Amino acid sequence: MKNLGLLLIFVLATVFSANAFAAENETIKIQTSSQCDMCKETIEKGMAFVKGVKKTSLDVESSVLTVEYNPNKTNPDEIRKAVAAIGYDADDVVAETEAYNNLNKCCKKGAHK
Repeated sequence: MKNLGLLLIFVLATVFSANAFAAENETIKIQTSSQCDMCKETIEKGMAFVKGVKKTSLDVESSVLTVEYNPNKTNPDEIRKAVAAIGYDADDVVAETEAYNNLNKCCKKGAHK
């Protein structure tokens, strides 16, 4: 019985210490070169595959991407690089040329002006 009590205390201590080290999600806002609803769909779908990204939302009108992420798994620079790999500028990170060239015509810079 004494061993069972010690085991229970050990298990509870382990659970509580693991939760103490769990990081809370953080949020970042990134200015993108998105143009339209198709851009929104492309970016949000692409970001779903980025490790550590929990939730994304692109405001089409302002072209601002809001990303909720786990800081233990990714960071703002990696998130910006992921957006660039999809084909869009992300703050000061320029879109990757090949990905940009593969975007639909309406999603390219200045297409809606």
